Amino acid sequence: DLIKKVAKTDGTVLITGKSGTGKEIVARAIHYNSNRASGRFVAINSGAIVETLFESELFGHKRGSFTGAVSDKEGLFKIANGGTIFLDEVGEIPLHLQVKLLRVIEEKEILPVGSTNTIKTDVRIIAASNRNLTELVEEGKFREDLFYRLNIVEIHLPPLEERKEDISYLIQHFIMKHSKQMGKLVRGATNDVVRILMNHKWRGQVRELENIIERALIFADGEFITINDLPEEFKTKGSSALLFESGKLK
Repeated sequence: DLIKKVAKTDGTVLITGKSGTGKEIVARAIHYNSNRASGRFVAINSGAIVETLFESELFGHKRGSFTGAVSDKEGLFKIANGGTIFLDEVGEIPLHLQVKLLRVIEEKEILPVGSTNTIKTDVRIIAASNRNLTELVEEGKFREDLFYRLNIVEIHLPPLEERKEDISYLIQHFIMKHSKQMGKLVRGATNDVVRILMNHKWRGQVRELENIIERALIFADGEFITINDLPEEFKTKGSSALLFESGKLK
């Protein structure tokens, strides 16, 4: 319900939660249910970009602006114009670049490295973090003004075991995603498989669930994933659980 409400606006959204809880899935859901759905969705892992290239990656650069800049380059903000930018692990953005990101949010324009001409940009920003940004602000590692600009609406994702009602939907989502990539006509999972996966303790969160579904699809021969397509640990636990439910195991 919260995703549906914020999707129809252009306000910035901050998605919080442990690593692997599905923050990018939520970001994509917001984008594809918004008026920007026909535009680009550009995901950026802030922690994976070399600090010296961060500004260039986001805002672009002009030829000759630094060693190695042999041609002009469009930044990801320009590429995402008319769409959505997803800043994953936003707490990893270097402090001296946070002020430039703040300017982009407030002025809706970017300044490529080595240029004196700003470029207007129409981008919706969704940020995510598995770190506590409030603590980073208190420690002086994250700008307070940027935090409040990003945190117009916060969507917190609890661990998967605290929202088991999501599991059946995620199972179907990952089956549709990966069966298409594999060229298989798998329509879903059996009720027994869904029951087993709903009772599993997902230490690796949504990412672990997706890996299990992708693996099961490799072994699936029919229209549905069955218990036999799951890893051995799931087969053993699942068989015991199903026998217990049926009353045959006490």
